[in-house]
Amino acid sequence: MLRYAMQRIVLIFITLFLIVTISFLTIRMMPGSFMNTDEMPDGMVKIVEEKYHLHEPLIVQYGYYLKDMLRGDFGVSLAMQPQRPVVDMVSEKLPITLQLNVFSLFIILPFATLFGVTTALKKNTLYDHIMNVLIVIAISVPSFVFASLMKYTLAFKLGWFPIVLDKSTVLTLKKFHSMILPIIALSLGSIASLTRYVRAELAESMNADYMQLAKAKGLNKYQAIFRHAMRNSFIPLANMVIPLFMGILGGSLVIENIFAIPGTGPLLVSSIFTQDYPVSMAVLLFYSIISLVTILVVDLSYGVIDPRIRMGGKR
Repeated sequence: MLRYAMQRIVLIFITLFLIVTISFLTIRMMPGSFMNTDEMPDGMVKIVEEKYHLHEPLIVQYGYYLKDMLRGDFGVSLAMQPQRPVVDMVSEKLPITLQLNVFSLFIILPFATLFGVTTALKKNTLYDHIMNVLIVIAISVPSFVFASLMKYTLAFKLGWFPIVLDKSTVLTLKKFHSMILPIIALSLGSIASLTRYVRAELAESMNADYMQLAKAKGLNKYQAIFRHAMRNSFIPLANMVIPLFMGILGGSLVIENIFAIPGTGPLLVSSIFTQDYPVSMAVLLFYSIISLVTILVVDLSYGVIDPRIRMGGKR
């Protein structure tokens, strides 16, 4: 397993290098420039050009960027908050985004499991049909539509929830109350997708041959389901963790902007519009690292979830 883990870590570094390379070239080759403005003094333009080697060829600029990045130096903001270190800007927004994503994940997993199990147990009943309709709606409608509707009706019209997120650094009851709508909007689509997956896996397991054997040994229907079918159907569930977490990360970019949440989502959008490429690169790198680490953890967890699985296909 150690050898497999090392192989995966090496692959992660290679993938991260490719992501950084593509992101750097894409951002730097975008039309327009943060320096195309009369508000920036000529002296400041010269300082920025020297610091980031903008007078050098693009490949040379990339080499300097990699060198600084490996030392933990992501530069300073060029347009949004001039001369402020990018690390400080990202670290200020990062806890807010992580809070939103972690809370959403802890909402998604139990509710999706509950709905998936109950719909599988009540297959082809009225409850199952109603849940299927709701699942299709939740999957089909984009999260920003749910977010906009909930913000307008529940927050603006009815006043049940705050319109914007409470910006206090401490997680109080007031702040959690202000996070409820963003969490629900971010979680609905993922809950629906995971519910459908759990239902399909459990329904298939309930019709497997080992279920008949379990019943022949004296177990009733629900004992056989909870002891055998659920365990076997939840093993493939680990495959859904990666796209689930990716969906949460991507969805938070939109949800944070709709609810004016001062997280990394608005930071990334603003940095792209203002051509503040050091900030854009730092945020993209953060999302890439989180995603790759999640993939690694899920891969390594397969052997723990199911001892029959051996890393790298070896026994």
